[in-house]
Amino acid sequence: MNEKLIALGVTGGIAAYKAAELCSLFVKSGYEVQVLMTENAARFVTPLTFRTLSRRPVVTSLWDVEEWRPEHVALSDEAALFVAAPATANFLAKLAHGIADDALSSFAATFDGPVLAAPAMNPKMWAHPACRANVELLRSRGVQFCGPDAGRVACGDAGIGRLAAPETIFDAAKALWEKK
Repeated sequence: MNEKLIALGVTGGIAAYKAAELCSLFVKSGYEVQVLMTENAARFVTPLTFRTLSRRPVVTSLWDVEEWRPEHVALSDEAALFVAAPATANFLAKLAHGIADDALSSFAATFDGPVLAAPAMNPKMWAHPACRANVELLRSRGVQFCGPDAGRVACGDAGIGRLAAPETIFDAAKALWEKK
């Protein structure tokens, strides 16, 4: 295990652009960051942005593996902390139910260290009974949450669902890091 390595999972919501700032905060503070992005996240922010900030290739697929060992399994052995930001309702459902159908969710299914999820979604999605049940299930398994915050979201709705500020997520990750 690399005690300074954070796996940063970026999922497909408009708040994905804020994950770039979070990545930068980690790197500036001396952490190594391995970014894993969903296909939908790459529609909002390119992997090149995260490659530049993290100084590492970005994992976007289960199929583009250069070494004999699948990256998501190797990374689960190396990373000391997993931060999912933004964590969409879709990703939280996958995490809660062990669905591993892409590189990020497959990594999550193999990672057994501390996990911090920073949800971001429409307030109606956050309030939906299925999402609430998934969050409670994840909390019961030890997943820590940072946010979501109240405010206006990209679609114009207001309520709880907005991604916490990158600095707030950074502080929560650092606190979780220090607990381990």
